[in-house]
Amino acid sequence: MRIDVGSARLLVTDLLERAGMAQRPAERTATAIVLAECWGVTSHGLLRVPSYVRRLEAGGYDPKAPLTTVRDSGPLVVLDGHGGLGHWQVWDAAERAAERAARFGLAAVAVSDSGHCGALGVATLPALERGLLAVVLSHGPAAMPAWDGDRPVVSTSPIAVGVPCRPRPAIVDLATSAVARGTVAEYASRGEPLPQGWALAADGTATTDPHQALSGMLAPLGGAKGFALAFAVEALTAGLVGPRLSTDVPDPFDANRSAEPQQVAHLLLTLDPVQLSGDGVLPVQGRLDELAARVAGTGGRVPGARRRLPHQISDDDELPVAPGTWDSLTDTARRLGVLVGAGGP
Repeated sequence: MRIDVGSARLLVTDLLERAGMAQRPAERTATAIVLAECWGVTSHGLLRVPSYVRRLEAGGYDPKAPLTTVRDSGPLVVLDGHGGLGHWQVWDAAERAAERAARFGLAAVAVSDSGHCGALGVATLPALERGLLAVVLSHGPAAMPAWDGDRPVVSTSPIAVGVPCRPRPAIVDLATSAVARGTVAEYASRGEPLPQGWALAADGTATTDPHQALSGMLAPLGGAKGFALAFAVEALTAGLVGPRLSTDVPDPFDANRSAEPQQVAHLLLTLDPVQLSGDGVLPVQGRLDELAARVAGTGGRVPGARRRLPHQISDDDELPVAPGTWDSLTDTARRLGVLVGAGGP
């Protein structure tokens, strides 16, 4: 199955609007979802849309949620997402963080009481477009046990970092679990077993069954060190910003909990390299560029080097869509009376 980028974005926008969202947040959310799909992060792309629609309809995400300012000291801004879907809220927060960092040299923008925000790497783009460095953190439902623990206590605790090196920026985007839960959901939709070492069943035993993994736990990336990093992300998001710890966040893949707000937190830190830098042999931009060049010079690849930036993507470009994902999308569209565009498969 294949669909072109423009048709995919229009389809997602229409579905979100039919579920009650206003045009601007629906379009911004659709742009983030389709960009993740273009990047090959299909675990946070079109696969997620039917569950978002289900939660919007049930009230788990407030489709009319505003994004309001709780506190603003200049370089520090705290926003309240009022239970809305996270993609557009994190993008707005990222734009504010970039504007403040350009003024003050650094900025921290927090979003409390929000929802799942998709691929975090997308939220580094407003900073990168200004030549700034961004760190984006988030959390979600508990899916990972403590090292030697027997039940989930932290989320996959994702981290994204955007570095404005040239000729193209680096985008680090990863979960601190061995794999993202959305990837496990993809395996479940295809009926394929997971690789060994990715997941644990609810009783703590290793499993390759993706359905057991979705109701069980994910292994931390790198063992005890991965859990320690996940704990740090949990503290910086759920702990500092709130209002809920990951153990209290409902699972978006659990249809029985679609009416429950997630109330997750996001934290964006943005830095102006020029204002941060001390004296050196090379100006700061030269050092960042040289870092990327030295990685490439070893035969390696700068993180995110294969991800096309938005201006490199055409609406006519085609995206492959897994049959299970396409069936779920079209079923949702049919139920809501949304016409699937001619650019579809």
